[in-house]
Amino acid sequence: MNIAASRTAGTPSARAQVQWIRRWESELQVTDHAELAEFFRKSYGPTGAFNAQPFEGNRSWAGARPEVRIIGYDARGVAAHVGLLRRFIKIGGVDLLVAELGLYAVRPDLEGLGISHAMRVTYPILHELGVPFGFGTVRPALAKHMTRLVERQGLATLMSGIRVCSTHPDVYPNLSPIRTEDVIVVVFPVGRSISEWPAGTIIDRNGPEL
Repeated sequence: MNIAASRTAGTPSARAQVQWIRRWESELQVTDHAELAEFFRKSYGPTGAFNAQPFEGNRSWAGARPEVRIIGYDARGVAAHVGLLRRFIKIGGVDLLVAELGLYAVRPDLEGLGISHAMRVTYPILHELGVPFGFGTVRPALAKHMTRLVERQGLATLMSGIRVCSTHPDVYPNLSPIRTEDVIVVVFPVGRSISEWPAGTIIDRNGPEL
């Protein structure tokens, strides 16, 4: 799923009460997936039933499955979530290793927690994964909000005019297996400078979106 930005400024007390934990996918038990699936249904549900549908039952992912998760917990359970997946994407014929960021969500009562706070927790893990860049996408409607939250704070660079191709996680008889979207690309420089990001107007995930 696209990275979704929160709408309000978080309070210091709310941020202080959230404890962030890194969990590799192989460490998660069925009870963990069930808890996360419920969290995603409640987090994405207010934006439309379709967005919550992938998380029915104990399914805690929507398209591609994360490799590692950064999960925020508070006294009420799961408070926030960021998923990471190392993969090669193709840009203008260049294969590039990235850590895709997706499945970003904040529990509705903590919407002000903010993506910038989550990214400050995530950045050290991106360095540990040894990737040159973090990569994500957002809907154009959220571009201004993301600019304020991450670009102006020096966390990332936003790129427009780029189309991103993905495969659908499931194959349907009357639906193309490929989806192409006009989105805002968010690039987080990690091991390389943003000047080393390949030029190109089409990015191919060669797989489902995280």
